[in-house]
Amino acid sequence: MSRKNASLSYIWKDRRRVCGLPLSFTRYRMSEDRLFLIKGFWNLHMDEVLLYRVRDISLTRSFGQRLFGVGTVIVYSSDKTMPEFQLKNIRHCLWVKELIHEQVEEMKMQRRMRISEIMGDHDLSMEDADNDEDLDQYDELDEAE
Repeated sequence: MSRKNASLSYIWKDRRRVCGLPLSFTRYRMSEDRLFLIKGFWNLHMDEVLLYRVRDISLTRSFGQRLFGVGTVIVYSSDKTMPEFQLKNIRHCLWVKELIHEQVEEMKMQRRMRISEIMGDHDLSMEDADNDEDLDQYDELDEAE
């Protein structure tokens, strides 16, 4: 049995920084459609948020973060398990915030197109969209009364 290589290509990746240095075991990744949070050294814990579920993005930079050239991007989503996703102490935080925003908008547009394509397949002017005989039997009952 052959094993398929299912590698993701990441648009952006970084790790949480301590005093501006990448000394943490918390890593962040972003693919075309998801944000990933990977924590741990011995035991890895991985969370993800689908980009089309993102509702809002904010950026905070304390004085200490500004001294070390880092910031925190907070992503608010409609995801049940992670409604608030924090990318803490990352470099180039303003650029990352804008990158996430652009990718979120792109994913939402793609999602709308797929839904509209599905909706466009049916003729909504028809009385019975699934073309079965269920409406005809009600007409027969009305005529019998």
